[in-house]
Amino acid sequence: MFWSQKEINLPAKPRGFHLVTDSVVDSLSELKRVRVGLLHVFLTHTSASLCLNENADPTVRADFESWSRTAIAESPSFRHQAEGPDDMPAHLKSSVFGCSVSIPVKDGRLCLGTWQGIYLGEHRTEASSRRLILTLYGATD
Repeated sequence: MFWSQKEINLPAKPRGFHLVTDSVVDSLSELKRVRVGLLHVFLTHTSASLCLNENADPTVRADFESWSRTAIAESPSFRHQAEGPDDMPAHLKSSVFGCSVSIPVKDGRLCLGTWQGIYLGEHRTEASSRRLILTLYGATD
């Protein structure tokens, strides 16, 4: 059995949904050694999210952002606004979308569908860099 764990930092991104699949894969040189396994990607922040979805058409990511702004809008009724009016909505969106994804690995590649990619959902207007913990488990040849 093989396993490794590393942290990567993603640069600050504007509010919205961003494909980060390449950043994750590019940081895992050991991925090619895994015959069968699992990659767990964990985001260490409470105002951003991770999910898997469409990787080809950028309008999908725009629609995700539009829907999330409508579904969980900024509101003066939120008590938690320590960092501004987008503070509590960002926490709620993080809980709705989640903070981790697990992806099977086969023959040194992520087993993503043809149109799947890893999204970072940035829910803050003034975001900072984001840290991911990548844990790769698997059997090697």
